[in-house]
Amino acid sequence: MGNWIRSKLSRVGAVAIAGLVFLACGDDGDAEAVIDPGDDGVYTVDLDPADFVEDIDNPYLPLTPGSRWLYEGEDDGEIERVEVVVTDQRRDVMGISTVVVRDIVTDGDGELIEDTFDWFAQDVDGNVWYLGEESKEYEDGEVVSTEGSWEAGVDGALPGIVMRADPKVGDAYRQEYYEGEAEDLAEVAELGASADVPQGEYTDVLVIREWNPLEPDVIEDKYYATGVGVILELKVAGEDGRVELIEFEAGT
Repeated sequence: MGNWIRSKLSRVGAVAIAGLVFLACGDDGDAEAVIDPGDDGVYTVDLDPADFVEDIDNPYLPLTPGSRWLYEGEDDGEIERVEVVVTDQRRDVMGISTVVVRDIVTDGDGELIEDTFDWFAQDVDGNVWYLGEESKEYEDGEVVSTEGSWEAGVDGALPGIVMRADPKVGDAYRQEYYEGEAEDLAEVAELGASADVPQGEYTDVLVIREWNPLEPDVIEDKYYATGVGVILELKVAGEDGRVELIEFEAGT
């Protein structure tokens, strides 16, 4: 889950994106998601740093410094725990001052699997953008890979939307774009859903369906509660996995 919320538009800076989602069956009979972001495969973004604000207060994705989430569950049959913390650090990406969010993934024995710093920023309309990550994967306490790391504006990488200001069912968009490395796509699947996780029972939940053409058989739904953020991640095709929120502390 390294890209915790990737990870990925009535008005999105200067980019308008529309799209659709449907399920089809591949040759092996498994369900397969196709998310069309409506850009004909030509994705461009023109962002003005002046169009961004300091705080991220989108109701479905509030990223207040000091906020902490703790998740637990299974991914491909393996137990994992994920701790996510909004730091008080900022990072300048494409001239935009981003909020730095750290997520640490450990296995059932507490051994470090991945340590990632994600960079987010909110525009004046309330859309939350994802501008890259610095990710390190570990084995036996040693860094074995930084694959998946990318930064918007470097080597052709471009930012994407991770949460719309006013999500509507059927909206589809790119969450990130670094060709061959980070290509997550998202579609608003449901509004007003309910979900029950160890942290509590939630209503008025937003469900975002995600699909990555680099892993075309895997479909994941993420559930967002207002004032909290991600409360549940559920693999719905291609793999088995359910990661639930077990603790949440809001920053001040």
